[in-house]
Amino acid sequence: MNITAKTQKVGLLGWPLSHSLSPAMHNAAFAASGLDFVYLPLPTPPEALAHAVAGLRALGFVGVNVTIPHKVTIMEYLDEIDISAKLVGAVNTLVIKENRLIGYNTDANGYISSLRLAGVDIEGKQAVILGAGGAARAIVAGFIGNDIAAVTIGARDKTKADGMARLFTGNTPVSGVAWDKSDFARALSQADIIVNTTPLGMYPNTASQPPVPWEQLKPAAVVSDLVYNPLNTEFMAEATRRGHKTIGGAGMLVEQGALAYSLWTGQDAPREIMQQTLIMGLK
Repeated sequence: MNITAKTQKVGLLGWPLSHSLSPAMHNAAFAASGLDFVYLPLPTPPEALAHAVAGLRALGFVGVNVTIPHKVTIMEYLDEIDISAKLVGAVNTLVIKENRLIGYNTDANGYISSLRLAGVDIEGKQAVILGAGGAARAIVAGFIGNDIAAVTIGARDKTKADGMARLFTGNTPVSGVAWDKSDFARALSQADIIVNTTPLGMYPNTASQPPVPWEQLKPAAVVSDLVYNPLNTEFMAEATRRGHKTIGGAGMLVEQGALAYSLWTGQDAPREIMQQTLIMGLK
């Protein structure tokens, strides 16, 4: 990689960033496409976020990805927030155009793209979301925007699940339930797709998984896990053992990254290169 004063700069704002695979994934994509871009890790503690955002503009960055813990806080420093970020209530991609900072969220559409690539159609289907955090909100927004019939949000704390459900006030029914209640088992028995949006099963705590009563699920139910490290979580392994189609989190990571790549470059991303780089990094 030959970096010069003409090289276009993008990067990743978050804290900490020691294990992020995004720089390797995006730099491999830029190299494969012959683009003079570089993707830099930009570890930014919360107290330095305002200065970091001002620095992006001053240093001529094209944009950045935004990750924990800045995805909501960064919104107050932006000139414009795209509808994709307004629906999710968080920004994960920033584009700097004509000195204006524009916030987007590619998580929802990235997840839906990963389902489509796996041959999963959600129109008219019922979904259960495990977890009531920011990732859950993105998935619910993606589902609603693609004509899901109904969504149930299951969490340890019903108050959090209900609070998340109340954020969605359109025509699609969205409800909250507690994991330890019969309503949760009933929702699972009717679900066409179950999505884990919690960190349960993520490295290094790979033995954990959400409390799903597997015998309640339909045989044809699709089981999806946003965790991508490890590539095959215990949750997915158990679903596979029981005959369910499974979809891991790596696909969403690649697709949301590919959408960000297109926002920055105006070109389609080399998804195969991005996926190969990601999987190599995880192994």
